[in-house]
Amino acid sequence: MHTPWWKKSVIYQVYPRSFCDTNGDGVGDLQGIIRHLDHIEKLGADVIWLNPIYTSPNDDNGYDISDYRAIMPEFGTMADFDMLLNEAHKRGIRIVMDLVVNHTSDEHAWFIESRKSKDNPYRDYYIWREGKDGNLPNNWGSAFAGPAWEKTEETGEYYLHLFSRKQVDLNWENPAVRAEVYDLMRFWLDKGVDGFRMDVINYISKAPGLPDGPVNGLYGDFVPHSVNGPRIHEYMQEMNREVLSHYDVMSVGETPSVSVEDAQDFSDPERHELNMVFQFEHMGLDEDEVYGKWSTRPLPLPALKENLSRWQTALHGKAWNSLYWNNHDQPRIVSRIGNDATDAMRIASAKMLGTLLHMMQGTPYIYQGEELGMTNMHFPSIDDYRDIDTLNAYREMTAQRGLSHEDMMARIHRHSRDNARTPMQWTDGVNAGFTTGTPWLGVNPNHASINAAAQVDDPGSVFNHYRQLIRLRKEHDIITHGDYTLLLPDHPSIFAYERRWQDQVLTVICSFSNDVLHEPAIAPLCKGKLLLCSYPAADDCRLQPWEARVYLCAN
Repeated sequence: MHTPWWKKSVIYQVYPRSFCDTNGDGVGDLQGIIRHLDHIEKLGADVIWLNPIYTSPNDDNGYDISDYRAIMPEFGTMADFDMLLNEAHKRGIRIVMDLVVNHTSDEHAWFIESRKSKDNPYRDYYIWREGKDGNLPNNWGSAFAGPAWEKTEETGEYYLHLFSRKQVDLNWENPAVRAEVYDLMRFWLDKGVDGFRMDVINYISKAPGLPDGPVNGLYGDFVPHSVNGPRIHEYMQEMNREVLSHYDVMSVGETPSVSVEDAQDFSDPERHELNMVFQFEHMGLDEDEVYGKWSTRPLPLPALKENLSRWQTALHGKAWNSLYWNNHDQPRIVSRIGNDATDAMRIASAKMLGTLLHMMQGTPYIYQGEELGMTNMHFPSIDDYRDIDTLNAYREMTAQRGLSHEDMMARIHRHSRDNARTPMQWTDGVNAGFTTGTPWLGVNPNHASINAAAQVDDPGSVFNHYRQLIRLRKEHDIITHGDYTLLLPDHPSIFAYERRWQDQVLTVICSFSNDVLHEPAIAPLCKGKLLLCSYPAADDCRLQPWEARVYLCAN
């Protein structure tokens, strides 16, 4: 059986701005990543996904790109990138880049030209419309609050921006735009990068006519007309045919709002599109219809069990799962559905959540600091936040939707993207060892107890539990190839499942309880060799708070 390298890999996501600063300007840089490659190698991860490092005005922390072929000066130079690529490859670590081609910055040369006049050669690189009856071209709202249209003085027309007004949507209907994208992809692949994570890639095909969306809150929802649009699979197949198929690389699409059926279409190897997608269903289980991601709803375990199990069974043998809890857009999982109230509970729940995910079928993604059990950060003031999504939502929710300052701050403490973006906690020293200067975003004060230096050589640490998880994935092919069956589906506090392949059975048992569980129902599941336990010892009928176990036996 031929197994592509990315099916056996574990991917470590680096958010460069917050990883390590080597020149004292308070912003992480490429040399900082090089400095800590040994940390990633020791963990056992064999691929690094870099968030955008291209030249950008940083309206959305690099997701507004003004030059796809240049390095952001804050991060270093192209020589620094070449050194990073070389040093990573020497350690057997691949590098995957972020590809952001639904939109560019409004400071990109293409858009600077496009806005000059209606007959400019670059006009059709973007989506321009006249207003309707003195109003906006349609009722779409931006994902970052406010309308999705911005008027320019030069021509009096509006351009589309599904995100910030400085993130201008490209017109993928134009073949010249697609050719430009494929050319810039080849630029990086020819340098030796090992693939792409594609930002909101299923947004690139819009419905003809750009019709109004159903009103939800202050604006119309663009999702029905801008997500998984009519030509999306044509574009993905063209990208694969023109670029990806010519290199031994990995591709993962960030695809909000996809169903399992959509995911099968995107990542069925027979369709020649992507290797896998990021789906968001499990990340939306604690949202509500009124406040969306800013809700106060807890994430319910029964729904989580149903959701993850459905994705495991639906994609088995047809497509490939990406497995993640954390990334730069999500709050820290140990604070979100684990327990960070005490250090003991934090450590236990971080280990359990890692075990639950890494024993499933798919490619696991570890976001920087997840391997340490880093937590959410409760900044005291809205002025401490840097995330445009958080700042815009605060203004809209308090000024236009009636939430009090205290209520919205509590929601931000729970869900802000800046929870994931606080600097990496390397040591218990000044600024957690991240910088000798003033960090661009405040450091979590709990770095005094949660840091890499304290964990790397501690056999009982979250870091070394993740090392064991990665080692098991590499040693046991059943984790890559086995099918999936949910066990104890109705149990309110236990998430258990088994994987079967050839003559083996792998059983995973995870407790979501703060209490000791006396549970005879798990005894029949505790059979074979105990490969991993998050506590020093295992009892066949008793689970410690947030305990996780993995057993392997013959079928």
